[in-house]
Amino acid sequence: MTDDPGGDGGMLSWDESVFRDEHVFEIDYVPETFKHREGQMQSLTYALRPAVRGSRPLNVMVRGPPGTGKTTAIQKLFSEVTAQTREVQTIRVNCQVNATRYSVFSRLFEGSFDYEPPSSGISFKKLFGQIAEKLVEEDRVLVVALDDVNYLFYENEASDTLYSLLRAHEEHPGAKIGVIVVSSDPTLDVIDELDSRVQSVFRPEDVYFPVYDQPEIVTILRERVKRGFHDDVVAEETLEHVASLTADSGDLRVGIDLLRRAGLNAEMRASRVVEMQDVEKAYETSKYINLSRSLSGLSENERALLEVIATHDGKQAGDVYEAFHEQTDLGYTRYSEIVNKLDQLGLIDADYADIEGRGRSRSLSLSYEKEAILDRLE
Repeated sequence: MTDDPGGDGGMLSWDESVFRDEHVFEIDYVPETFKHREGQMQSLTYALRPAVRGSRPLNVMVRGPPGTGKTTAIQKLFSEVTAQTREVQTIRVNCQVNATRYSVFSRLFEGSFDYEPPSSGISFKKLFGQIAEKLVEEDRVLVVALDDVNYLFYENEASDTLYSLLRAHEEHPGAKIGVIVVSSDPTLDVIDELDSRVQSVFRPEDVYFPVYDQPEIVTILRERVKRGFHDDVVAEETLEHVASLTADSGDLRVGIDLLRRAGLNAEMRASRVVEMQDVEKAYETSKYINLSRSLSGLSENERALLEVIATHDGKQAGDVYEAFHEQTDLGYTRYSEIVNKLDQLGLIDADYADIEGRGRSRSLSLSYEKEAILDRLE
C-alpha cells in the first residue's frame, strides 16, 4: 500500500477533487439557466409587471409537488425585479421556519429595516404598522412570497396572515402589497381552506409546476454536472441512471443531492470518476431528502409523537395518545392537532376504521420505513 493514492492515473491525489464547484449541488443554489419553466416564469412576470409601474401587483398562487422548481422560480423572478427597479421590494418568507403570522411579519420587518424586531414587547399591530408606514413613506411596492405556505395551514395561521397582508391598504392607506403563495402540498386546496373573509379578497392567478419528466431531468442534471464536476467525472450512462432514480421519486432535489453524494463517495474511494456503485450507495440517503426536510421543521413535541407512533405503528389513536400523554403531559386537543399536521405532511397515515365495540376510530401508521424515520430523528 502506498501513501499517495495519486500515483495511479485513475486516482485522486490528496489535494484534488472531482468537483469543479460543489455549491452547484447545494439546496440554495440558483442556476443561471432555468430550463422547462418558461411558461410559469411568463405568468409570474405578468402578475408582477404592475408593481414595476408603481401599482399593486396581481396576487399569485403557485402550486406543485416538492422539487418542481417553484422556489427557484421565485428567486429568479425576485432577482430580476430587484435588478430592474428600486421601487419594488421583494421578500421571500420560508413558512416551514416561520409558521405563524407574527414570525412571518417579523421576517418582513427584518427585510424592510435590515435588522430584526425586538425579541419581546412589540405587538403585532405595531410591528405591522412600522412595515406599512415605511412602504408608504418610501412609496415602494412590497411583494411577499410565502414559500411553503402549507405550513401556515398546518398551524391554522394562513387565513390571519393573508388577511393582514391583503387588507393592509385599508388600515394604512397607500400601502401596496402583493402576495405570492407557494404550496408544495398537492392535497391542499388553498382557496377552500381559507376563511370566507380572505376568500372574498384573495383571487390569485394560478401557476402550476408539474413534475419534471425524465428527458427534462436529464437536461437539468447534465447542466449541473457540467458546472459542478470536472470533465469526464460523470459518464452519460451514470447520468441517465441518476435521472431514472430521480424520475421515480418525482423530486428533482433527489437527483441533485444524489449527484453530490455520489461525487463524495467517489472521492472517498480516491476515484476520478463517479461509478454506479457510488450512485447506488448515495441513493440510500438521497431518496429520503423530502423526509429529512419535513423532519427538520418539527417541534420537540411533534418529533416525540412521531417516535411514539413508530413504536405503536398501526395502533388506534387512543392507545397512541396514552403513550404520548405519559411522555409529554399534553392534552388530547393538542395531540389531535399534531396528528393532523403529521398526516398533512405525509409522515403518517391516519385512517378511520370501524372498530367493534368502539365505533369509528383512527389507526396511526408511518408513511415511511420505521428505521428511516428513527435514524433521522436522532
